Amino acid sequence: MSLAGKEITVLGAGIAGLSSALALARHGAQVTVREQADEIREVGAGLQISPNGARVLMALGLGSQIKAAAMRADAVELRDGRDASLVLRLDLADLQPDQPYYFLHRADLIAILAKAAQAAGVHIVLGQKVETVDLSGPRPILAMQHGAPCWADLLIGADGLHSAARAALNGVQTPFFTGQVAWRALIPAEADAAPVAEVHMGAGRHLVSYPLRGARLRNIVAVEERKSWAAESWSQRDDPQALRRAFSGFSPKVRRWLDQVQEPHLWGLFRHPVAPVWTKSLPQGAVAILGDAAHPTLPFLAQGASMGLEDAWVLADLLARKPQAEALAAYQATRAPRCARIVAAATGNARAYHLSGLSRSLAHAGLRLGGKIAPALPLQRFDWLYGFDVTAGSGV
Repeated sequence: MSLAGKEITVLGAGIAGLSSALALARHGAQVTVREQADEIREVGAGLQISPNGARVLMALGLGSQIKAAAMRADAVELRDGRDASLVLRLDLADLQPDQPYYFLHRADLIAILAKAAQAAGVHIVLGQKVETVDLSGPRPILAMQHGAPCWADLLIGADGLHSAARAALNGVQTPFFTGQVAWRALIPAEADAAPVAEVHMGAGRHLVSYPLRGARLRNIVAVEERKSWAAESWSQRDDPQALRRAFSGFSPKVRRWLDQVQEPHLWGLFRHPVAPVWTKSLPQGAVAILGDAAHPTLPFLAQGASMGLEDAWVLADLLARKPQAEALAAYQATRAPRCARIVAAATGNARAYHLSGLSRSLAHAGLRLGGKIAPALPLQRFDWLYGFDVTAGSGV
């Protein structure tokens, strides 16, 4: 089957939205992306794109652009927060040549996707804030913050954590605060910064850092357990002294990084359930959600972007090969179990990173010993994640 001439509306010009728009346009669809921001600006910071996500970018024909903008990662290192001593190293260089693992600025990936989507004929419309999505009629109706309502034949909701499309499918669902907040910041990187993601673990907190943009920048994400919550927003700024106080007991290396932070962003980490319903067919239209709209995840497995890329490929591929109602049903049936597993694994990492006392000492000793006895085994435990290839049909 072909999507030639089919009109599709995508809500959201983030990674999931733009990659789905591009994939659908490559199958012949006429795609309009509605983005609430007035411009596609440089927001966010670093991303880790693991091999399962990188394969989608390659299959979309973006390999050369990604390689030029990203840094290929050598390793992920787990370190003791107190003295920065190595606990365990995952040698990503041991992955197969067709399994690249990248560090990439989110703005750079968005720019690459937007340029490719527009070149494929995707129409991106800015300043389009959707208040609600109405699924009570024959087609999805979008109530806009400004302007008259508009309709869509096939609506793809890639509108993030506070998705209007998700709410239309599932009702309003209230997430709960995890008792954790996260700061993010960018600082200048050291000239000799290695392409390694370092996870510095401490009691009730941890910090992740890796270089970006040819080691000109260093990305920092720092997480602390606390009772007082912060808003679930990437735009909230915080006092850098609060960040430094939270990690004052960490190694000199970490403290030197944090001394350079001038204006960190702070957001509360909330746990959202994987959406029970991802799609709905109507008499004259349909709706589907993907990315954070369908399965928000905590940032402890670095899979948010890669899950959105996988979703985009699978949804477009199924729509191009099957009747629409059948494709939408197969999409949720295919994607929901894997995404639920990833979300659960990310939640488990949060607990493992924040151990204290005897349990921390025993866990770190076990990781060190295991890394010496069987250094390849820790990375092999991620085969289910990194070895997954939706572009080869394994995901559909």
